[in-house]
Amino acid sequence: MTQKYSNSSELWNELGVSNLIAGRNDPARQAFKQALEINPNDGYAKVHLGFIIKTIDLNNEDGIKLLQDGIQSKHPGTKDGRFYFHLGDALQRIDKNNEALEVYEEGAKIGLFLSKYQRSLYNVNSLTGQPWWTPEQTKNNKYLKLLEDNWKVIRDEGLAQMDAEKGTFLPEEENLREKGDWKQFTLYQQGKKNVANCMKAPKTCKLIDQFPEARGCTRGQVKFSIMQPGVHVWPHCGPTNCRIRSHLGLVIPKGPRIRVANEQRTWTEGQFLISIAC
Repeated sequence: MTQKYSNSSELWNELGVSNLIAGRNDPARQAFKQALEINPNDGYAKVHLGFIIKTIDLNNEDGIKLLQDGIQSKHPGTKDGRFYFHLGDALQRIDKNNEALEVYEEGAKIGLFLSKYQRSLYNVNSLTGQPWWTPEQTKNNKYLKLLEDNWKVIRDEGLAQMDAEKGTFLPEEENLREKGDWKQFTLYQQGKKNVANCMKAPKTCKLIDQFPEARGCTRGQVKFSIMQPGVHVWPHCGPTNCRIRSHLGLVIPKGPRIRVANEQRTWTEGQFLISIAC
């Protein structure tokens, strides 16, 4: 095997992609490194190795260098929304926001993103794209009002699960949090009910069961989310334009804000705040 691949960066790249698809990140990393030993200017190997270093190692600085060099090479396979997405995200995480927006603008210009703000990679054509939505615009006002009318019931069931000894709420696990304490308690995920958790919040789940688009959304979640004072979430974008995010305010102190595109808003107890998925 080694002899077969020894002098071909293309074959090492193919091996790297095969391992990456299979979730074998360390062999993939070694394959792309081997490709770069053969051809140090191989842009395809650079974007893939940069992707691994940024997403798996969480090393933004080294990931940025490889992603930038690979994209700028314009080699086949480097014009990919995933690489532009993670390059911009890495730049934002080291406070280079203007450079990040330039990357996103370029991605939108060449058709990889719907816009510099809507950077979802799995999209359906013709869907409306806007930062904020009203309940009426969602076509689900009936169900949203049902939840708003019962917001205190939902709040009380969520608060009852905050006992640290029960361990019901788990830390946010998508690497979206820059700092602070952010925990979540999931009831439905990818269209499937978490039966054990719903037994702890039966009234809430009985309400959600009446809302088909929420309980059966294969690209979404229904969950309680608690952010303690001092939380800051990295700028981010959902993976698809097929969903919107609806936040029902339950316990809202003064001060917290959410920004979508260039507009900041805040939450109100007992009311939905609806935006593109973020």
